Amino acid sequence: MTVDLVLGNAKVYINKKIVECSIAIEYGKIYKVGKEAVMPKADKKMDLKNLLVLPGLIDVHTHLRDEGKAYKEDFYSGTAAAAAGGITTVLDMPNNDPVTMSVEALRGRMKVAEKKILVNVGFYSEFPEKTDEIHAIIKAGAVAFKLFMMDQMGGLNIDDDKALLEAFEAVAKLKTLVAVHAEDKRTIEKAEEKFKQSNRNDIEAFLKAHSENAEWKTVKRLLNIVKQTHAHIHFCHVSTKKGLETIREGKNLGLPISCEATPHHMFLSVKDLRKIGTLTLTLPPIRNRKSVSAILDGIKNGWIDILASDHAPHTLAEKNAENVWNVKVGIPGLETTLPLLLTEVNRGRLSMTDVVKLMAEKPAETFKLKGRGYLENGNIADLTVVDLKKEDKIDASKFHSKAKFSPFDGWKVKGKPVKTFVKGQLVMDEGEIVAEAGSGEIIRRK
Repeated sequence: MTVDLVLGNAKVYINKKIVECSIAIEYGKIYKVGKEAVMPKADKKMDLKNLLVLPGLIDVHTHLRDEGKAYKEDFYSGTAAAAAGGITTVLDMPNNDPVTMSVEALRGRMKVAEKKILVNVGFYSEFPEKTDEIHAIIKAGAVAFKLFMMDQMGGLNIDDDKALLEAFEAVAKLKTLVAVHAEDKRTIEKAEEKFKQSNRNDIEAFLKAHSENAEWKTVKRLLNIVKQTHAHIHFCHVSTKKGLETIREGKNLGLPISCEATPHHMFLSVKDLRKIGTLTLTLPPIRNRKSVSAILDGIKNGWIDILASDHAPHTLAEKNAENVWNVKVGIPGLETTLPLLLTEVNRGRLSMTDVVKLMAEKPAETFKLKGRGYLENGNIADLTVVDLKKEDKIDASKFHSKAKFSPFDGWKVKGKPVKTFVKGQLVMDEGEIVAEAGSGEIIRRK
């Protein structure tokens, strides 16, 4: 037999170990992982020169924009950023223009994306106005639902616990999940109004409005709904010690919950926010050192399931608004996440097992992305190839993303993605995009 491609002279992360071997790829899937001597003949061979091959990394929290917000990012630039960052699969959030909250909007978004994407893309949906439309949205291919608890985004009234219960019961029956942005709407609105009346439009006012208590209150409220419905809730970008401890308590009770953290909540504190300014403004905001330490402990102890970038691109003008309440919140992270994590591996603060578990295995398991997350025979040939010795400096002006800013701009990193394969096709090579627009695949929930 002759396969499409054999990747030789590689170190491969498999079964929690790094072994020297080769990978044979046929029809976009892994045909065999093993020693060079047992590899089949191939139409093409590639010498990886002892580089490390990881399962294709998955970012479950991205904002690819496009459609009405294409000036910030579009499907091509966003997935080019993903490929450049060693990410082979991204899940796109629904706060778009139009909001993804119906079968029609979801299908329209997929149609725009299919001609532009370079990596695998799955789509969240907001909740529709009518609960009986939930099944149709999942059937149309949404990977999960998203609920912004601090802002009325979709058709579900976030102030109405009865409506939430009904929607979560429907989700539980379909065995899908709800990803939630856990900040309390009333707490934030009340504080914002108070500061605005006092003409406070500074970063300190923003931090007080988006208090740690606002996250904790919403986590508690949603856990109560989980207890009644047994719907799987995934807490996005957990940022506080108190919030994480409450999630841990829910996990200890056996509730179907998972959670994620971001690199910016791992590596930055309010000290950095005050120094850098509004470019670092995001939601939930960067917290104090106590919460940063709690996030790091949560990763070390396995309380946090997933690491995700929360890639949120904006224009520089939108990030530099003088009034803090007018600043567009969010940080682009697709191109910085993996280099930052590999730097921690080189420093001995994280293991490669941590990185693969948090960015490949757990995302694939949690979101039921079949055939991904592990380098196994028969699985999809999504591969992230990294050079652990390569040193670099983060330069936001060179991002593939349209968002040319980062709070990590200028940071020195050691360890970089150097090749990204999607379904066995080389998409990124040494920082350059080498595949055609539309070569990526849209992932639909099976």
